[in-house]
Amino acid sequence: MNDGHEYFLSAINPSPSVGEELTVLFSGEGRPLSLHKMGPTIHDYYLLHTVLSGRGTFSIRGRSYSCRAGDTFVIFPGELFFYQADEHQPWSYVWVALVGHGMDALLTAIGTSPEEAVIVSTLNTKTSGYYAQLRDCFRQDAAPELANLEAGGWARLLLQQFGLAKRRLALGFDDAATDKASNYVVKQAIQYLSLQYARPISIEQMSAMLGYHRTHLCKLFKQATGLSPMQYLMNVRMTKAERLLDETAMTVEQIASSVGIGDALYFSKKFRKRTGRSPTEYRKALRNGPERSSPAAEAGMRFDDRII
Repeated sequence: MNDGHEYFLSAINPSPSVGEELTVLFSGEGRPLSLHKMGPTIHDYYLLHTVLSGRGTFSIRGRSYSCRAGDTFVIFPGELFFYQADEHQPWSYVWVALVGHGMDALLTAIGTSPEEAVIVSTLNTKTSGYYAQLRDCFRQDAAPELANLEAGGWARLLLQQFGLAKRRLALGFDDAATDKASNYVVKQAIQYLSLQYARPISIEQMSAMLGYHRTHLCKLFKQATGLSPMQYLMNVRMTKAERLLDETAMTVEQIASSVGIGDALYFSKKFRKRTGRSPTEYRKALRNGPERSSPAAEAGMRFDDRII
């Protein structure tokens, strides 16, 4: 127990930079006891708390907020504040302390100020992970300057997540906003598949990168394009292969590898299924005369037009 807490963990930046736009001073996690309070007092740094569980109250500039799991409250330097854990459901929270000449602009950019000092619905796997990374990077014995650099990156990612939460709130969580967000993530997936088609692609990894569960992303993708992500990817690969067969003298094995398919026999099988010809037959037909558009060419690159 530490100063009215059931547990209290804190990691301090051993080498904070001076004069930067953003610098992390320390980060931690704690579970206060019932009715534990801080203030009224002031700090000379920015201090952001994200509530993990329970309840509490936070006051600044004469306004009192009732905070619960998922809310983040922001203490501004030189501003008188007060906060207290609930009597029956005392909160637990994580925090990060920041300084820097760019902090006011960064917080303004995400819609936060002493007059609007609480952001709701900020807790997710990303924010939890960023807080954990902040604490972990300060526990490294070697290269404190690099730990300081790393901490600044995690802090910026945290602020980005808080900004996204504020934006979702401003959109109102209505159907139109949900559709817009769904279309956006499908466009991101299409862009990823269209650019990374030459590499081995895991839909699980792509989903995690975009912050969606695989099943949910695949459902959104099929609703928007009529295809699963893997079907869309195969169309992209076949369209690229057709172009390479037409414009280069590369072998079938080289073309298969260039479009992300390591097995030339598997590539040939898929190509025949799409075009009705083997790659060699397709190339020969191109050399002998005009070729009609194949099913792959007609289908492969048009589905993003359906995303409004």
